[in-house]
Amino acid sequence: MNGEAYLGILTFLGTGGLFLFLTFSISKALRPDQPDPEKLSIYECGEEAVGNGQISFNSRFFVIALIFVLFEIELIFLFPWAVVFSDSKMIVENGNVWTGLALVEMLAFVFILFIGLIYAWAKGHLDWIKPLTIPTKIDNTIPEELYKDFNIKYSESINKENNILV
Repeated sequence: MNGEAYLGILTFLGTGGLFLFLTFSISKALRPDQPDPEKLSIYECGEEAVGNGQISFNSRFFVIALIFVLFEIELIFLFPWAVVFSDSKMIVENGNVWTGLALVEMLAFVFILFIGLIYAWAKGHLDWIKPLTIPTKIDNTIPEELYKDFNIKYSESINKENNILV
């Protein structure tokens, strides 16, 4: 490619960026900006908020969502391959040269993802209710009284309400 083709792409990107900058600048200049306590108050559907707005979100949703996205991407790659692989006219024109290679490549791709699924399943990432882990008892030579003295000494500097060191 010569430089003229890149110049067209650069012009397109520059014009698009300039358009975005101008529209955002004009909208910021024209909008009214008059904050007051009523406008800055937190509400939901016109009602005053009750309770804490930060909910406890289960992080296991994230792992399940990642695995779902991974297998959706697998389908995105499998669909065009299946369309091309099922075209008998192209297979005959190429003399079955690429058919075996394409099949082996796609089977390897699916096999690697299947191994990943088995790994996630074996590690328990797909189990919604995880088993309780029992902490291992470690035999050490530090006397129990030393632990008690340490806890008493530093318990005075802990905020009991929030368990925060002060």
